[in-house]
Amino acid sequence: MQAYLTLTRRELGTFFLSWIGYIVIAGAVFLMGISFYTLLDKLQGESIPMPITEIFLNLLFWIILLFSAPLITMRLFALEKSSGTYETLMTAPVGDMAVVMAKFTAALVFFMIMWLPLLGCVFLLNAFTNGSNLVQGGTLCSTYLGIFLLGSLYMAIGCFASALSRNQIVAAVTSFAVGTAFFLLSFLADEAALHKTWQVETLNSICVRRQMQEFAGGVVDTRCIVFYLTATFFFLFLTHRAVESRRWK
Repeated sequence: MQAYLTLTRRELGTFFLSWIGYIVIAGAVFLMGISFYTLLDKLQGESIPMPITEIFLNLLFWIILLFSAPLITMRLFALEKSSGTYETLMTAPVGDMAVVMAKFTAALVFFMIMWLPLLGCVFLLNAFTNGSNLVQGGTLCSTYLGIFLLGSLYMAIGCFASALSRNQIVAAVTSFAVGTAFFLLSFLADEAALHKTWQVETLNSICVRRQMQEFAGGVVDTRCIVFYLTATFFFLFLTHRAVESRRWK
């Protein structure tokens, strides 16, 4: 456990010691600001038939997710390999799974820190709307639960992509392609929603866009939680196997 915590602190610290971490946060905050401005424009004299958080998580939310996840995770293993420190790390007195989980945890913590400005937007909305509490605490918690689960999946995908390559750009492109595929499958599920076949039901179960809308609307479905946890552990298992593969060479 001590080795895991030490590696997690080390990995988390590297995000704030490199320019890429600040660029990711700055880009995310900029796009959140645009979403917040768009939301304020819609609220002028109009009644909104859905939760504010559901409106906030628009296309810009997915742009932030799809581009930030590869940038956050691309260096986790690829940089270690290209810089020559990978073998030193893997021969240290720490298990392969501890290394994988430490890098994954650090990436996920940084990802959640990136979304803290959303709390500021909610505070401003509630503070300047005459105490009407446009965003309820339960809805906000379910929204952050959805962001956490979705971030876990995309960080696990990024870890796997980084473990497969020595090149950070290749790792980022691979992670972006897999993450985008999950997002585009949501539209395919919408197109086939009228057909009640097992293929459509399978697509609905991995429809990340619709599931995130439910979380933002205050609906917590245990099936969604099971899907995200299962998919996250699956990609972490693949990452562990990719890290272990050095012993077979």
